Amino acid sequence: MRVGEDKILDGRGVAKKIEVEISKKVDELKEKNVVPGLTVILVGDNPASQVYVSYKEKACNRVGINSSLIRMAKDTSQAELLSEVKRLNNNDSVDGILVQLPLPDQIDEEEILKAIDPAKDVDGFHPVNVGDLVVKGTNLAPCTPKGIMELLSRYDVDLEGKEAVVVGRSNIVGKPMFHMLLDNNATVTVCHSRTKDLKYHTKRADILVAAVGRPNFISGDMVKEGAIVIDVGINRSDDGLVGDVEFEGAKKRAAAITPVPGGVGPMTIATLLMNTLEACEERRG
Repeated sequence: MRVGEDKILDGRGVAKKIEVEISKKVDELKEKNVVPGLTVILVGDNPASQVYVSYKEKACNRVGINSSLIRMAKDTSQAELLSEVKRLNNNDSVDGILVQLPLPDQIDEEEILKAIDPAKDVDGFHPVNVGDLVVKGTNLAPCTPKGIMELLSRYDVDLEGKEAVVVGRSNIVGKPMFHMLLDNNATVTVCHSRTKDLKYHTKRADILVAAVGRPNFISGDMVKEGAIVIDVGINRSDDGLVGDVEFEGAKKRAAAITPVPGGVGPMTIATLLMNTLEACEERRG
């Protein structure tokens, strides 16, 4: 699959193809009386979280994965949430557990993520899965960077020997992205809020991944001619949803770029489905 003249890396289109592939595998499992199951826990009433959960539920329904949602009140205690996670750990029909982040202030996110059975950790955030990613790679890797790698693969982007720059060092995107690119033989630089002369680094990037959560943070003149630009950001503005990359300026210089919306977001959801299917196959043979 090659990038067209429009230079767009169509995450939405690739995600649809992945869903067709997953749906076929789910049908094969159902013939063996195995139905993959994903349970999402939503604590509180964060509007963005409710939208994301809705996307995940609809995607599961499209491919035939059993999806259930557990809603818990905003004032839920940490003990109550831990008890619910433990119950799901012990439920054999649940292959994937996803606790929607962020959590209310009274709950320690790290403790909750540690409590999830690593074999059911379809978000890829458990320390065991993070360690596996660093040491040897893992199926249950964080969905957004894993989705980015899948998108690059589907477009036959060769990473070997390329200069890759990741802007952002979060546990959700930046750090796992570093390891995945490195494992594919790219030479990787990670930049962050204290990086001096950010433009110097981004202008060297054959592969540029922007994951800082700041609208239009990467301007067009910060992009190398012929670069592959991956925009992870989803920011609300007066002009609607925009990414971390100033799209029109970057597109003029880039060989290919992900749009916002329609780029990384759909791939994240598709990868969650992949992780749930893989967790089911691993757990149930």
